[in-house]
Amino acid sequence: MASPFLAIDIGNTRLKWALYDAAHPGAALQAHGAEFLDHIERLADGPWADLPAPGAMLGCVVAGDAVRRRAEEQIVERFDCAPRWVVSSAAEAGIVNGYDHPTRLGADRWVAMIGARHRMLDAGPARPMVVVMIGTAVTVEAIDAGGKFLGGLILPGHGIMLRALESGTAGLHVPTGEVREFPTNTSDALTSGGTYAIAGAVERMVQHVRSHCGAEPACYMTGGAGWKMAPVMNGDFELVESLIMDGLLVIAQARG
Repeated sequence: MASPFLAIDIGNTRLKWALYDAAHPGAALQAHGAEFLDHIERLADGPWADLPAPGAMLGCVVAGDAVRRRAEEQIVERFDCAPRWVVSSAAEAGIVNGYDHPTRLGADRWVAMIGARHRMLDAGPARPMVVVMIGTAVTVEAIDAGGKFLGGLILPGHGIMLRALESGTAGLHVPTGEVREFPTNTSDALTSGGTYAIAGAVERMVQHVRSHCGAEPACYMTGGAGWKMAPVMNGDFELVESLIMDGLLVIAQARG
Protein backbone atom coordinates (compact mmCIF):
# COMPACT_ATOMS: atom_id res chain seq x y z
CA MET A 1 0.00 0.00 0.00
CA ALA A 2 1.32 3.43 -0.94
CA SER A 3 2.28 5.79 1.87
CA PRO A 4 1.13 9.41 2.01
CA PHE A 5 3.11 12.09 0.19
CA LEU A 6 3.65 15.66 1.41
CA ALA A 7 4.01 18.45 -1.19
CA ILE A 8 5.20 21.91 -0.11
CA ASP A 9 5.35 25.19 -2.04
CA ILE A 10 7.14 28.03 -0.24
CA GLY A 11 6.47 31.29 -2.06
CA ASN A 12 7.39 34.86 -1.24
CA THR A 13 4.45 35.31 1.14
CA ARG A 14 3.10 31.93 2.25
CA LEU A 15 3.98 28.27 2.66
CA LYS A 16 1.36 26.08 1.01
CA TRP A 17 1.22 22.36 1.77
CA ALA A 18 -0.82 19.37 0.62
CA LEU A 19 -0.91 15.75 1.80
CA TYR A 20 -1.83 13.14 -0.82
CA ASP A 21 -2.50 9.43 -0.42
CA ALA A 22 0.36 8.59 -2.82
CA ALA A 23 3.13 10.22 -4.87
CA HIS A 24 1.64 10.30 -8.37
CA PRO A 25 -0.57 12.60 -10.45
CA GLY A 26 -4.24 12.23 -9.62
CA ALA A 27 -3.54 11.02 -6.07
CA ALA A 28 -6.33 11.78 -3.61
CA LEU A 29 -5.88 14.95 -1.55
CA GLN A 30 -6.12 14.13 2.16
CA ALA A 31 -5.40 17.53 3.72
CA HIS A 32 -4.03 20.91 2.73
CA GLY A 33 -3.37 24.36 4.13
CA ALA A 34 -1.27 27.50 4.06
CA GLU A 35 0.68 29.56 6.58
CA PHE A 36 2.22 33.00 6.23
CA LEU A 37 6.01 32.72 6.37
CA ASP A 38 6.05 34.44 9.79
CA HIS A 39 3.98 31.54 11.17
CA ILE A 40 5.89 28.49 9.85
CA GLU A 41 6.77 27.48 13.41
CA ARG A 42 3.08 26.71 14.06
CA LEU A 43 2.96 23.84 11.58
CA ALA A 44 4.28 20.88 13.60
CA ASP A 45 2.06 21.45 16.64
CA GLY A 46 -0.83 22.98 14.68
CA PRO A 47 -2.14 21.91 11.26
CA TRP A 48 0.27 18.96 11.00
CA ALA A 49 -0.30 17.61 14.52
CA ASP A 50 -2.88 14.98 13.56
CA LEU A 51 -1.75 14.14 10.01
CA PRO A 52 -0.59 10.63 9.11
CA ALA A 53 3.16 10.53 8.59
CA PRO A 54 4.14 10.84 4.92
CA GLY A 55 6.55 8.32 3.46
CA ALA A 56 8.18 11.06 1.40
CA MET A 57 8.02 14.80 0.75
CA LEU A 58 9.03 17.06 -2.08
CA GLY A 59 8.87 20.83 -2.21
CA CYS A 60 9.91 23.94 -4.05
CA VAL A 61 11.08 27.10 -2.36
CA VAL A 62 11.74 30.61 -3.65
CA ALA A 63 11.77 32.39 -0.28
CA GLY A 64 15.46 31.78 0.50
CA ASP A 65 17.61 29.45 2.60
CA ALA A 66 16.61 30.80 6.02
CA VAL A 67 12.91 30.15 5.38
CA ARG A 68 13.68 26.74 3.89
CA ARG A 69 15.61 25.76 7.03
CA ARG A 70 12.71 26.83 9.24
CA ALA A 71 10.38 24.65 7.19
CA GLU A 72 12.81 21.73 7.38
CA GLU A 73 12.86 22.00 11.17
CA GLN A 74 9.08 21.61 11.24
CA ILE A 75 9.17 18.64 8.84
CA VAL A 76 11.86 16.83 10.83
CA GLU A 77 10.18 17.66 14.17
CA ARG A 78 6.81 16.30 13.13
CA PHE A 79 7.54 13.64 10.47
CA ASP A 80 10.23 11.05 10.00
CA CYS A 81 11.05 11.86 6.38
CA ALA A 82 13.94 13.68 4.76
CA PRO A 83 13.13 17.11 3.27
CA ARG A 84 13.73 17.14 -0.50
CA TRP A 85 13.56 20.26 -2.68
CA VAL A 86 13.32 20.66 -6.43
CA VAL A 87 16.17 22.50 -8.13
CA SER A 88 15.65 23.46 -11.77
CA SER A 89 17.77 21.35 -14.10
CA ALA A 90 18.48 20.92 -17.81
CA ALA A 91 15.47 18.64 -18.24
CA GLU A 92 12.92 16.80 -16.11
CA ALA A 93 9.52 15.15 -16.48
CA GLY A 94 8.98 16.18 -20.10
CA ILE A 95 10.24 19.79 -19.95
CA VAL A 96 13.59 20.87 -21.44
CA ASN A 97 15.02 23.98 -19.81
CA GLY A 98 15.94 26.74 -22.27
CA TYR A 99 17.23 29.15 -19.62
CA ASP A 100 20.79 30.43 -20.15
CA HIS A 101 21.69 29.05 -16.71
CA PRO A 102 19.11 26.29 -16.06
CA THR A 103 19.66 26.02 -12.31
CA ARG A 104 18.93 29.75 -11.88
CA LEU A 105 15.35 29.37 -13.06
CA GLY A 106 12.99 29.72 -10.09
CA ALA A 107 11.93 26.29 -8.84
CA ASP A 108 8.27 27.33 -8.68
CA ARG A 109 8.33 28.32 -12.35
CA TRP A 110 9.94 25.00 -13.30
CA VAL A 111 7.49 22.91 -11.28
CA ALA A 112 4.45 24.82 -12.59
CA MET A 113 5.53 24.19 -16.20
CA ILE A 114 5.93 20.47 -15.47
CA GLY A 115 2.47 20.36 -13.90
CA ALA A 116 0.95 22.25 -16.82
CA ARG A 117 2.47 19.97 -19.45
CA HIS A 118 1.17 16.87 -17.70
CA ARG A 119 -2.28 18.45 -17.52
CA MET A 120 -2.18 19.45 -21.20
CA LEU A 121 -1.13 15.95 -22.36
CA ASP A 122 -3.86 14.41 -20.21
CA ALA A 123 -6.42 16.50 -22.09
CA GLY A 124 -5.26 15.78 -25.66
CA PRO A 125 -2.40 16.04 -28.15
CA ALA A 126 0.73 18.09 -27.45
CA ARG A 127 0.40 21.86 -27.95
CA PRO A 128 2.51 24.88 -27.11
CA MET A 129 1.72 26.39 -23.71
CA VAL A 130 1.69 29.70 -21.87
CA VAL A 131 1.87 29.25 -18.10
CA VAL A 132 1.12 32.26 -15.89
CA MET A 133 1.65 32.55 -12.13
CA ILE A 134 0.00 35.52 -10.41
CA GLY A 135 1.59 36.05 -7.02
CA THR A 136 3.81 38.63 -5.32
CA ALA A 137 5.53 38.67 -8.70
CA VAL A 138 3.98 37.59 -12.00
CA THR A 139 5.71 35.10 -14.29
CA VAL A 140 4.68 34.26 -17.86
CA GLU A 141 6.31 31.16 -19.39
CA ALA A 142 6.41 30.00 -23.02
CA ILE A 143 6.79 26.29 -23.84
CA ASP A 144 6.69 24.74 -27.31
CA ALA A 145 4.73 21.61 -28.23
CA GLY A 146 7.80 19.42 -27.70
CA GLY A 147 8.22 20.57 -24.10
CA LYS A 148 11.06 23.07 -24.67
CA PHE A 149 10.89 26.05 -22.31
CA LEU A 150 11.48 28.94 -24.70
CA GLY A 151 11.73 31.72 -22.10
CA GLY A 152 9.56 33.77 -19.79
CA LEU A 153 8.68 37.16 -18.39
CA ILE A 154 8.84 38.40 -14.79
CA LEU A 155 6.93 41.50 -13.78
CA PRO A 156 5.68 43.00 -10.52
CA GLY A 157 2.45 41.74 -9.06
CA HIS A 158 -0.45 43.99 -8.23
CA GLY A 159 0.66 44.79 -4.69
CA ILE A 160 4.19 45.75 -5.73
CA MET A 161 2.85 48.03 -8.48
CA LEU A 162 0.52 49.82 -6.07
CA ARG A 163 3.20 50.22 -3.39
CA ALA A 164 5.62 51.62 -5.98
CA LEU A 165 3.04 54.21 -7.04
CA GLU A 166 2.22 55.10 -3.44
CA SER A 167 5.88 55.62 -2.55
CA GLY A 168 6.71 57.50 -5.74
CA THR A 169 3.75 59.87 -5.93
CA ALA A 170 1.91 62.15 -3.53
CA GLY A 171 -1.71 61.53 -2.71
CA LEU A 172 -2.17 58.01 -4.14
CA HIS A 173 -2.93 56.30 -0.82
CA VAL A 174 -6.39 55.16 -1.83
CA PRO A 175 -8.50 52.05 -1.18
CA THR A 176 -8.55 49.15 -3.63
CA GLY A 177 -10.85 49.81 -6.54
CA GLU A 178 -12.63 47.79 -9.18
CA VAL A 179 -11.45 46.83 -12.66
CA ARG A 180 -13.26 49.08 -15.14
CA GLU A 181 -12.88 49.62 -18.88
CA PHE A 182 -12.98 53.39 -18.34
CA PRO A 183 -12.07 54.18 -14.71
CA THR A 184 -13.44 57.46 -13.40
CA ASN A 185 -11.85 57.54 -9.94
CA THR A 186 -8.31 57.04 -8.67
CA SER A 187 -8.97 53.73 -6.89
CA ASP A 188 -10.45 52.16 -10.00
CA ALA A 189 -7.72 53.73 -12.17
CA LEU A 190 -4.96 52.11 -10.08
CA THR A 191 -6.61 48.69 -9.83
CA SER A 192 -7.49 48.68 -13.53
CA GLY A 193 -4.03 49.90 -14.55
CA GLY A 194 -2.26 47.12 -12.68
CA THR A 195 -4.66 44.47 -13.93
CA TYR A 196 -4.41 45.51 -17.57
CA ALA A 197 -0.61 45.86 -17.35
CA ILE A 198 -0.39 42.19 -16.34
CA ALA A 199 -3.02 41.17 -18.92
CA GLY A 200 -1.12 43.01 -21.65
CA ALA A 201 2.16 41.23 -20.85
CA VAL A 202 0.41 37.86 -20.85
CA GLU A 203 -1.38 38.53 -24.12
CA ARG A 204 1.87 39.67 -25.75
CA MET A 205 3.50 36.35 -24.78
CA VAL A 206 0.52 34.44 -26.20
CA GLN A 207 1.09 36.32 -29.48
CA HIS A 208 4.81 35.46 -29.42
CA VAL A 209 4.09 31.75 -28.87
CA ARG A 210 1.35 31.66 -31.50
CA SER A 211 3.72 33.25 -34.03
CA HIS A 212 6.81 31.20 -33.10
CA CYS A 213 5.08 27.82 -32.89
CA GLY A 214 2.42 28.30 -35.54
CA ALA A 215 -0.26 26.95 -33.24
CA GLU A 216 -2.67 28.18 -30.61
CA PRO A 217 -1.17 27.63 -27.14
CA ALA A 218 -2.90 25.99 -24.23
CA CYS A 219 -2.99 28.68 -21.53
CA TYR A 220 -2.89 28.02 -17.80
CA MET A 221 -3.03 30.43 -14.88
CA THR A 222 -2.25 29.77 -11.23
CA GLY A 223 -1.19 31.63 -8.09
CA GLY A 224 -2.90 33.29 -5.16
CA ALA A 225 -4.34 36.15 -7.22
CA GLY A 226 -5.06 34.17 -10.38
CA TRP A 227 -8.80 34.31 -9.76
CA LYS A 228 -8.66 38.11 -10.00
CA MET A 229 -6.92 38.06 -13.37
CA ALA A 230 -8.68 35.23 -15.18
CA PRO A 231 -11.94 37.13 -15.85
CA VAL A 232 -10.19 40.02 -17.65
CA MET A 233 -8.04 37.90 -19.96
CA ASN A 234 -8.67 37.80 -23.67
CA GLY A 235 -8.60 34.19 -24.75
CA ASP A 236 -9.20 30.93 -22.95
CA PHE A 237 -7.16 30.62 -19.76
CA GLU A 238 -7.69 27.61 -17.52
CA LEU A 239 -7.35 28.57 -13.86
CA VAL A 240 -5.59 25.75 -11.96
CA GLU A 241 -5.00 26.54 -8.29
CA SER A 242 -3.01 23.35 -7.69
CA LEU A 243 -0.56 23.65 -10.62
CA ILE A 244 2.60 23.61 -8.48
CA MET A 245 1.32 20.72 -6.34
CA ASP A 246 0.41 18.89 -9.56
CA GLY A 247 3.96 19.43 -10.80
CA LEU A 248 5.45 18.12 -7.55
CA LEU A 249 3.36 14.94 -7.92
CA VAL A 250 4.59 14.48 -11.51
CA ILE A 251 8.24 14.94 -10.46
CA ALA A 252 7.86 12.62 -7.45
CA GLN A 253 6.48 9.88 -9.68
CA ALA A 254 9.19 10.40 -12.33
CA ARG A 255 11.93 10.19 -9.71
CA GLY A 256 10.39 7.07 -8.20
